[in-house]
Amino acid sequence: MEQNNTNENQNKTENLNTNSNTNENKNLLNNNSNVNSNSNSSQNQFGNSTTNSQNVNYQSNYNIGGVQNSNNGNYHNNFQNYNNFNSANNNVNSANTNYNNTNNNFNNANNNFKNGNFNSNSTYQSIKQPKVKNKNGSGFGKTVLVPFVSGLLGAVIVVGTCVGVPAIRNGIAKQIIGTSSSSSSNSSSSTPILNTQQISLEAYSDTAIAAANKVLPSIVGIKIEFAVNSIFNRGTSVSSAEGSGIIISEDGYILTNNHVVNSSSSSSFYEVEEASKVTVKLYNDDTEYEAKIIGTDEQTDLAVIKIDKTGLTAAELGDSDGVQVGEFAMAIGNPLGLSSSVTSGIISAVNREVTDEDGNTYVAIQTDASINAGNSGGALVNSQGQVIGVNTLKLSGTGVEGVGFAIPINSTKDITDQLIKYNKVKRPYIGIGGIELDEETARVNNLVVGIYVKQLEDFSAAEKGGVKVGDVITEVDGQKVTTMDEVNEIKNKKEIGDELKLKVYRNGKYIDLTITLQEQP
Repeated sequence: MEQNNTNENQNKTENLNTNSNTNENKNLLNNNSNVNSNSNSSQNQFGNSTTNSQNVNYQSNYNIGGVQNSNNGNYHNNFQNYNNFNSANNNVNSANTNYNNTNNNFNNANNNFKNGNFNSNSTYQSIKQPKVKNKNGSGFGKTVLVPFVSGLLGAVIVVGTCVGVPAIRNGIAKQIIGTSSSSSSNSSSSTPILNTQQISLEAYSDTAIAAANKVLPSIVGIKIEFAVNSIFNRGTSVSSAEGSGIIISEDGYILTNNHVVNSSSSSSFYEVEEASKVTVKLYNDDTEYEAKIIGTDEQTDLAVIKIDKTGLTAAELGDSDGVQVGEFAMAIGNPLGLSSSVTSGIISAVNREVTDEDGNTYVAIQTDASINAGNSGGALVNSQGQVIGVNTLKLSGTGVEGVGFAIPINSTKDITDQLIKYNKVKRPYIGIGGIELDEETARVNNLVVGIYVKQLEDFSAAEKGGVKVGDVITEVDGQKVTTMDEVNEIKNKKEIGDELKLKVYRNGKYIDLTITLQEQP
């Protein structure tokens, strides 16, 4: 059966279903006929014409005069599209199995659907609607159907190729993300773009592999030997410790932590002397190269050593000021004597203030990349294989895991240059020892909030500038101060020889003083 419905005739068809087919429905009801139909329809639009395509299965049970005849018919209708049909040509509705056609006069008499006309031995055949020739429909398959199917297949092949070939898929994804980034940056440069695309584990693995291979030749293992005098041993014993370092020049300069190579410490039970021997192992090289300590800086916990070898692979230093929370991070070093070990994670925080066991305060990068004993002095690396920090500290204890800290590499550059050039770090120096006064302490002692000068070093910048023991420093360069850290922060922005203005409280009066910063001895 061939049916053609255009958009223009949809409303008319619905009216015919409800009005014109009343007689047929009544006849069917009078004969106790039940018709069950299942239909699937799909619509394709070409221009302004809409065509319904259906495969219909009918199973009819006719119950006449107590005799039941069952006839199962399968009607498979293939419909062709006819263009430029209007409502006067053809209206067919199959949902209620009512066939109405204004041109072909399908009525009750022509189709033998009359009361009492059915008998138990009747044979039913499908009623075929006369074909209507479409003058404008000649060559439809060639002009419309074939190009449409060809275009559809071509599109499927192209899309399948783009999705199936990883190189093409990744290239398209990068272009889409890049376009999104460019358009979004025009509207809001400060708002980061959230990547909702699936991340390939293979790509992540490739990133880690590339970063590790790039920086591993620049990471060394460091071993030191030192003497320990203990009341328990009744003499001197030799101990050793291990750490890591970063090659910063091809001629053998290596950056590490001060606590790795400067082992001197003491207590009432023992005394640890300075390192008597420092050796270095290069990547994939079991040779032990003896190293010389060039300079150390306890305040920043940095040190520089040197081996007598050239042609080394210097690490590429990144920009630690551009590090963002959540980005890829990799720690490389010599933990627990396991040389060239790599752990990875993310940046957990930046500009984190931490204080070590010696009371030194650092502004550090926090990471969850595993850092253990022996990682000190090693590199914290970004996804491009650039060193962004020097691994220094970790929090340890029950229930503590994945909290490590690295000194930002940008803050090490000036220190490193000075250690190589002067074997120490030259810093401006005031020369006082102070006590921090809070409001309660100041009130009890009839003083003011600030830094109480308890100690004054001889010939220091403070002594030469007129500062006296018992003064309370309340302002430095016009900024109110209540802690020694605040004073040092302002001072460290100055150079040796710069002037520093102080406001001090003395004998119930405020006095303005000017001192000239000296080099720290």
